[in-house]
Order: sequence, then structure tokens, then C-alpha cells
Amino acid sequence: MARIERENGRVEWRQEKARQAALDASGILDTGPEPIFDAITRLAADYFKADTVLLGFADASRVWIKSYWGEPVQELPRKGSIFERVLAEDGPVVVTNINDDAELRVRRLPLRRLDALSFASAPVRGGDGRILGNLTVFCSQPRRPMATTEMHMLESLAEIAAGQVELRRMRAAGSGAQERAQEPETGDWPSRAELRQALERKQFVLYYQPEIELATRRIVGLEALIRWQHPERGLIAPLEFIPAAEETGLILPIGDWGLSEACHQIMQWHAEEAGGMVPRVCVNLSARQFTRQGLADHVEALLRQTGVASAQLGLEMTESSLVPDPGTALEVLVSLRRLGVSLLMDDFGTGYSSLNHLHALPFDVLKIDRSFVTRMTEGEQPLQIVRTIVELARAMGMEVVAEGIETSEQGAMLRQLGCRYGQGFLYSRPVPAETVSAMLRLPGRVLPEAADVPGWEWRGAFSKTE
Repeated sequence: MARIERENGRVEWRQEKARQAALDASGILDTGPEPIFDAITRLAADYFKADTVLLGFADASRVWIKSYWGEPVQELPRKGSIFERVLAEDGPVVVTNINDDAELRVRRLPLRRLDALSFASAPVRGGDGRILGNLTVFCSQPRRPMATTEMHMLESLAEIAAGQVELRRMRAAGSGAQERAQEPETGDWPSRAELRQALERKQFVLYYQPEIELATRRIVGLEALIRWQHPERGLIAPLEFIPAAEETGLILPIGDWGLSEACHQIMQWHAEEAGGMVPRVCVNLSARQFTRQGLADHVEALLRQTGVASAQLGLEMTESSLVPDPGTALEVLVSLRRLGVSLLMDDFGTGYSSLNHLHALPFDVLKIDRSFVTRMTEGEQPLQIVRTIVELARAMGMEVVAEGIETSEQGAMLRQLGCRYGQGFLYSRPVPAETVSAMLRLPGRVLPEAADVPGWEWRGAFSKTE
């Protein structure tokens, strides 16, 4: 196969789109364990005397580990991964000593138990020759250069895996699954192709809304919120494209992009020396992101690659994402808690079994839904709901953040109820990263109420329906 065309150091978008289509047609992702793939990793481990063997397949943002031997890994971020190297070389990659490779030495490979590493990785190709994944063997000690016979063995094992993928594709095509997976021409906007193109062409951006201490208006955190910078339609709010991303399945790579972008932005703020410790940045997880068992592996690898301290990252999820499978939800939350990241329940009070979830799941922060905050001034009942949530959180040792604060009256009532933190248009709308940089340079990082400073640039440009 000819080397993949590259544009500005990246895989050219049309080539990557075709690769993704071949991957989708195989149906290899989001499927359970299969003995044949486990046999391949076990054979590779025996032959190479390896400490860890990973067989993975890469979508737009992750390398899904289909089978492992040794170190238990379920998924890794694609950016900066060994898969990216294999794709760029259009063939095998061998590193006999990680200490001789400056990039890998800085990044560190996301394996927990291995210190000094050598590795070899061979591509797993689809029937059309496109690289869909890779088979990688890791050793805990630097080793001599790989002999020709050894490389042939690794490539042969990768070819066996490729043969199984092609069989899956043929079965899917025969049963009509391939036709069902193709996007119907409904005329709805945005289409799957448009969303994928936006992702590949880096049209998505993150805006950040400050979370403040109500008593002082000091910035204590930031919530990352996605926007689409469309070349023709301008800046698009998430309600216009996130539902389509959910329906098409692209919410996973888009959501993972947002998580990666937020981590890299944290490090950029650190580099700017913006007046001390960077506030915690919270990223919203979709239900599909949250319920996959490899999420903790992905987050841990991302933290290690970017150098972000776990305490500086928060993950927000809604109650609705917990309802379908509470058992998996608990398992995922516990694994994330072990990493040290903050866990926030968003839109608290709007679900069906809030108290049950609150007692059973290890959240650190409750975010009071804006609908309760907005109605606080309308009567005693809405006010009592907010008071109950605040007291409940206090009894359980949790923080509370009130969302959607738009008036000074609402802010004052929340302070009287004992709510310490909040966010809303009264203080700032979601703003670009460079505006946050200016905010972090304010004395004491204290924001004036937006109503006090008419025309302030970071009041934003979106309606209150965001």
C-alpha cells in the first residue's frame, strides 16, 4: 500500500475518512472478548518473552484494546500513540530503548508497571490495505535490535488478526449490517460526514464558564463547553449539533477530543504562569462516554501524557447517564475516583432517583440545576428544594455549585442558604480560553458582576438558552 498522504503533518482528511469507514464496516469496536484475539496476544507474549502485548484498533480519538496479555489496558488516547507512529510509517515500528527516543521519554508510555521499555509494533490492515489497528509487544528491559525472523513473526501474527477482521467485515456485509450502518440521506443537518469533517479539520473549540465563590466572586473552577466554529454558519451552540452527534455515534470521538483539549489547555495556562495554581477544569461526559469500561484507562493515560495533576480535572455527568446501568456506573466512578479526579453530578434534582444515586455513588460535587435556581424567587417551594439540596450535600460532605445564576437577588439567596459556589451569566458567560487567561490575571481572580460592568467583553455572545 502506498504511504498515506499527509497535510501539515497530519493524516489527510479524506484518507482518514476512508480508514474510518473500513473500520466501521468491520464491526470490530465495542464488542466483547473473542478467543482468537486472546490467542494471538498470548502467542506473541510467549514468542517474544514480552511483559505486555496489546492488540488495538483506532477510531478518531482512541485506540480500543481488543485483547491484552499482561498489563490490563482497555483503551488509550490515539494522539501521540504508537498507533500514530505505525500509521505515519505505513508499517512496523521498533524502539529498542525508550531512553533513546526523546518524544517517548517525555510522554512516557501509559503502562503502569513497566519502567524501562522496548517495543515493536506491526500494523493490522483491513481488506483494502488500510491500517485499522496494531499489534504491539512491550518488554521491561531494552533489547537488541529485532531480527528479521522476529519481525516476520510479529507481522504474521498481525496478519492473522487482520484476517479475522476481514472475516467479520464479510459476515457483516452478508447479513446486511454494512448497509444499515451507512448514513441515510435525510437532509438533516448536521450529517455524520459533516461532524466527522469538523472533527478532523479542528473546527470544534472549547469555551469556559467560570465557577466562582459566591461570597467573594473569586474564580475557583471552570466548566469546559464545546462550540462549533463553522466556516459558513459561524459559532454554533452545542444544542444544534450534540443531538446529531449522539445519534450518529460521533459523540465518543468528539467528547474525547474535548477531554484532551481541556487537559492541554490546563497545561497552557500553567505555562503562562497566570497568577498561581490553575483552577479545576470540569468536562462534561456524554452517557456513551461515561458507560464504557475503558474510560478510566483513557483518562489516566491522558493525564500522564499531558502532565496534568488529577486534582485539576473534574468530570461531570448527568443523572440520566447513570440510570440505564447503575452497576457499570458505580464501577466506572470508583475507577475514576482512584485516579483522584473530581466527580460532579450535573443537573442534580432532575432525575428519577436522585437520593438513591447520591447515597450509592462516590460524587464529590452536586450541581443544582438552573431550573431550580431560576424559580427560587417565585415562592417558598422552589426555595425549599434548593435549601434541601444544599443541606443534603453538606451532611454528606459534598460541595454544591448552583448553575444559572442571572440576578444579584439569586446570588444573595444562595449565599443565605449556605451555597458557597455558583456560575451563571451574572458573573460570566462561556468565554474563549484567551479571555480566561485575562480573567486569571485579575487581582485575586475576583470577577465583578457582569451587570456592574456594561459592555465587558467576556459577557459573551450567546443567548441564555445555552
